[in-house]
Amino acid sequence: MDWGNVTTEDLIDALKEVDWSSPPRPVSEFFSRFTVPRSYSKWNSRLKCNLYYYRTNYFIMIVFILGIGFLFRPLAILATILTGLSIAFLNDSFAVTFNEKVTRTVRQFSPHVAAKLRPPITPVLRGRSSAKRAIHICGRPRWVFVLVFSAASCILWLTSCRLLTVLWALLIGLLATLLHASFRTPNLKARLNTFREEFRAVWRNYSEL
Repeated sequence: MDWGNVTTEDLIDALKEVDWSSPPRPVSEFFSRFTVPRSYSKWNSRLKCNLYYYRTNYFIMIVFILGIGFLFRPLAILATILTGLSIAFLNDSFAVTFNEKVTRTVRQFSPHVAAKLRPPITPVLRGRSSAKRAIHICGRPRWVFVLVFSAASCILWLTSCRLLTVLWALLIGLLATLLHASFRTPNLKARLNTFREEFRAVWRNYSEL
């Protein structure tokens, strides 16, 4: 994949649909080799490639920096967790996996309640779904959980600490991500992973026809 031709919108869509259940990359690989990009096009391509390949590492790093910033404020740490969950719910794979694990856990104690947590059945016409399947969590549309978790985290942020402190911690996390993605030299594993994800996307679109 030529990351120089990938737009920001395409990158956001890819991060939204990609599987986030895979573990983060090893620390030794994450801090392996750094070089200065030779041109703007090289930097642009490297930035998008690293953001996609090390997505889980960057997410954990930002949440970790926010947690360190409010180490002695339990409510702020809870707000960090809720903020991270509200963002993670925007990813299709994470939302589906979270819903399946919650439903499976509830089924062990109450199968009747677990049946109510299943998403509504989408009508099928001539072997095809009549509309793109919406993501549900615990039987409710995904956006309900995103709004509830976001509102709860905002209330906890405002009551537990100053908003300026939150913005500074978030800015440091985003700046650390930008610096790492700009200077981390993409390795062969990143390129092979990109080709594998590209093949999966093509195969998924082919199987839906």
